[in-house]
Amino acid sequence: MSQSSGDPNTYPSSSFANGMTGTCLCKSISVTINDPDLFTKRRGHLCHCGNCRKISGSFASSNLIIDDAKVTIIDHQGTLKKYVDKDTGSGTPVDRYFCSTCSTPIKSTSPRGVGKLSLKMGLFPRIPAPEAEAFSAHRHEWEAGIQDITSYKLGLGGEILKQGQL
Repeated sequence: MSQSSGDPNTYPSSSFANGMTGTCLCKSISVTINDPDLFTKRRGHLCHCGNCRKISGSFASSNLIIDDAKVTIIDHQGTLKKYVDKDTGSGTPVDRYFCSTCSTPIKSTSPRGVGKLSLKMGLFPRIPAPEAEAFSAHRHEWEAGIQDITSYKLGLGGEILKQGQL
């Protein structure tokens, strides 16, 4: 079945025991996560900050903060571009990478997370269950909270509004 079907249930998490690859919409950029523990526990992160909402085109951004050594990005046609986002809630610039052909967000990096990157999980056929959400104070009133995750009022590691049951 084609990944364009969008049905994550056609991909059992066990099929990604040795890694998982996703692409941007035009397939110019491929991203592989090399992490056998990807689906062994909650790993994803949701962000409700205004900037992440804008780059995701949705009410939250689905991310995976991971060691950059566990990720391989291949830019087949030289379309990976960077936007330096200086207007962030933390005051620390965030480098936001995207495909310049199809505009798909790829990853974000920040000097606050040396050796880490934040992958945009919409690239992949299946997304790990989230363990935490940032800027949960910025959720829309119609958004239901996700059970069993830690909700941070603003940035990850800050004030906790709700402790998850991991």
